[in-house]
Parts: sequence; C-alpha cells; structure tokens
Amino acid sequence: MNSRSLEIRRAALSAGLLALVLLVVAGIYLGWSRGFREEPQPAWVFESAESRFKYGSIGAEHDAGVPYWIFYVLPRVFPEKFRQDGKVAPGGYAALGVAWEQGQELPVGFTRKTIGFARVANNCAACHTTSYRTSPDSNPVFVVGGPGHTVNIENFFRLLIDCARDPRFNADILMAEIDRVTDLDIIDRLLYRFVIIPITKKRLLEREAQFAWIYRSDFPDWGRGRDDGMNLTRYFMIRAPMDDAFGPADIPAVWNLGKYHAETGQLPNYAGDTHDVHSVMVDSALGVLGAAPANKADFLAQVKWLQDYLSNLPPPKYPFPIDAARAAAGKPVFDAHCAACHASPRTGTRLPLAEVGTDKGRLDTWNKDAAIKANRIVAAMGIDRRGLVEEDLPGYKIPFLDGIWLRGPYLHNGSVPTLRDLLEPAADRPKAFWRGYDVFDPVKVGFVTEGEGAKQVGTRMDTTQRGSGNQGHEFGTTLGRADKEALVEYLKTL
Repeated sequence: MNSRSLEIRRAALSAGLLALVLLVVAGIYLGWSRGFREEPQPAWVFESAESRFKYGSIGAEHDAGVPYWIFYVLPRVFPEKFRQDGKVAPGGYAALGVAWEQGQELPVGFTRKTIGFARVANNCAACHTTSYRTSPDSNPVFVVGGPGHTVNIENFFRLLIDCARDPRFNADILMAEIDRVTDLDIIDRLLYRFVIIPITKKRLLEREAQFAWIYRSDFPDWGRGRDDGMNLTRYFMIRAPMDDAFGPADIPAVWNLGKYHAETGQLPNYAGDTHDVHSVMVDSALGVLGAAPANKADFLAQVKWLQDYLSNLPPPKYPFPIDAARAAAGKPVFDAHCAACHASPRTGTRLPLAEVGTDKGRLDTWNKDAAIKANRIVAAMGIDRRGLVEEDLPGYKIPFLDGIWLRGPYLHNGSVPTLRDLLEPAADRPKAFWRGYDVFDPVKVGFVTEGEGAKQVGTRMDTTQRGSGNQGHEFGTTLGRADKEALVEYLKTL
C-alpha cells in the first residue's frame, strides 16, 4: 500500500471515529435533554383507587428505578440468580413470590414510568398485597392492603446486587439480549450502551455496602413475608455502622389505618415506634424512594392520597363458610380472655415485653438515638411530620384484630403459623414450618405450612434461629379444646 492510499485510509478512519464520537455525544445530549421530561402513566392505572395503589408511581423511578429493558432481561441473562430458599427457581421475578395478576406486564407493586426513558420501581403494594387460594388448583385472590406473606424482599435486594457484581453485567451482553426482545431507536441504543447500563451497574454496586448485613452468614434469611425494617432505616437513612442487631418482622397489614388515634396512644408499627399514621406513610415512602424526593410537593400529595385511601380501606371479609353457632359460642370466650387487650382502650398501645414475652429481636434493632437522627434527616428534607418516637421503647404494640384471618403467620415475627397454633403453649407450637405458600387453611386459620406444595414454594421458618423465636403470648393456652375451636371460629368474623 503506497503512502497516498495509507493517508486516505487514515483520514477515512479518523472521519469515521469523529462521526461515531459526534453521534454518541449527540445521542447522549438528546437523551439527557429529554431525560428530565416526565411522561404521565397510562390512564388505566388511575381507573380505580385499587389499580392506582397496585401500579401507580410514588416517584421512586427517579433514584431507585431500574431501566425497564435492563429489568426485563435480567431473568434471561442471570436465570441462576433467581433463587428461592437456596435453590434456583423458575419463572423469573415470580420466584420472588410477588403477586402477579394475569395480563399484567409487571407484578403488583411494580410501576413503569417514562422519565426520559422507561424505568421500573416499586410502590407500597409490592409488600402490602396479600394473595390466597382456596385450594392448590384454584386461582389466587389478591387483597390490597394486606401483608405480602409470599414476597421475598431480601432475595430481591440480593438479586440486583448479585447481578451487578457479575462480569456479564456489561453493555455487550445486556444489549445483545435487549436486541432480542425489542428494537430501540438510535438514541436509546446509544443511551443504554454508553450511559444507562454503566450507570445502573455503578448505582447497584453502591448499594452493596449498605446491604452488607444481609450477606452475613451469622444472620438467618428473613424468608418470605418478612423484612428487617428498622435495620433498613438505620443503614439506609441514618447510615449507622453495622452492628449485631437483627430483628426481622412480618410485613404488616395496612388496611383500615383510620383506627389509629395518636391522641389516645394508639400508635402504628410493631413497637409504636412512630407517632402517627402520616409519619409512617412519609417514612415508608421515603424507604421505597431510597433518597429525598425529587419533587417534594408531588411526594407529599402521593403520601396524602395513600393515607386517605388506606385509612378508609376496609379489612377483607372471611371468604369461607362460618359456623354461626360455634362463632356465637366463641364470642364470650373472646370477651373473657382476649377483649381486655384486643378490644379495649389498650388496643394499639404498647405492652411491656415482660408481659407479652415474645422475641425481643425487633425491639433491639431500634433506639432513641436512631429515632433522633432519622427525624433530623427528614426535617432537613423540608418535610414536616411528627416523626419517630424519640425514646427507648418498652415492648410491642397490642394489635387490632381486624382481618386477623388473613394476617398469618402470627406474632410480630411470624413465628406461629396459624391462629389455632397460637392457642397452644409455646413448647407445643411448631418448631419449624414452610412459610410463603398461599393455600389457605380454613380449619386452623392461616396458610398451609406443611406438605410438598408448601415445601416447594415456601421458605423454611426455624423458630430456634435468631429473631424467630415463637415464645410468649401464652394467653388462652389453658382453654379447653371446644373453647379454643369456638374462639378461632369467632376470630374469623373480625
């Protein structure tokens, strides 16, 4: 090749590289210039309050969202990371136990919103939607506002981090898979390859340090339907150094929140950690966002809507036949042995730990100093709320029993599978069972926790493990068999 040809080739190569650089720069510029352009969600999301609760955005897409096409292809690129109770599970995100309605592109509690490009994030329904089936071959019934007893939150946190850690989380591999399922325009292709994928990987890996405690071998897995909520607040909001506190608790029901009256000491959260429902709404939504809200006015409007909706959302009625005579016989048993706590001015107030005797792990994860720091951080965001109670708490709140039939497993940490089991002395309660299976047991009142179906789907609950003790609340355990069965029948009516 002569010198003239070499010069022509070099010039062409330089021109090509310059064109590519300009194209990338132009793509990134155009992409980010529209990146702040937020599009409303489709109208069907707002056709009903229930639909809005299930699929409506609360603003988490700005900071905690995952780009839609990355979210879409993760199960295709990393199928081995979708695990359940230590085993690879089929079905992609379904392995996480999420509620998923037929015909929907995303599970309940997952929202899709376009802010420059499509993003996926969570809302409150991801944890607060219950599913149950009347038999193994029936379709699930979804109840909004209920405890998400099937969802495995810890596995979801680990999944995103574990995928980002993997060398295969790179533009070449992810773009090849994205190309198999969609046809992006040139701007989005450039954004995904040179900006979105690298930044998403970086942000997910930044979570690794905050989530170090969920990888500790000395901490048992939370399992389906539980989270370590106060530790999440400590490590995410106030950036506390990791310690040995560990206290997973059941995801609570959030229907009928209007029953809480702060002026009479009826406080939300398991230990009455928070002054009022508004503060719980704010703090829970901030937890989903994982950061200060991008638009404070919009955030507070969403919080108000959620509070209004959930304050007036009735508990679900028991869907199976009730033996009316037996339930009537159970009413005086309830009045004599349960009402003093669960249907009185004491309901919703704290019961000292020494009196109830349940596992103290959840209490040990929170203290006065943490509450003070968290309140300062939220105040610095310019958000006004009464906030977390700035004192060391003496025990757990006495729960209201509305919709109690659908709130199993029982006790604050979900260590007792059914209401009937709860009426037995702690020594006679199941030591281990499978939780997270959604077939309902109308006899013992709770979910089926034994057998092949429960074992295949659920996570194993070992009550000898840290934070999972099934001791305490030995009220009603000395009743006769007939009285216990009548009491359980009556509880179905609440």
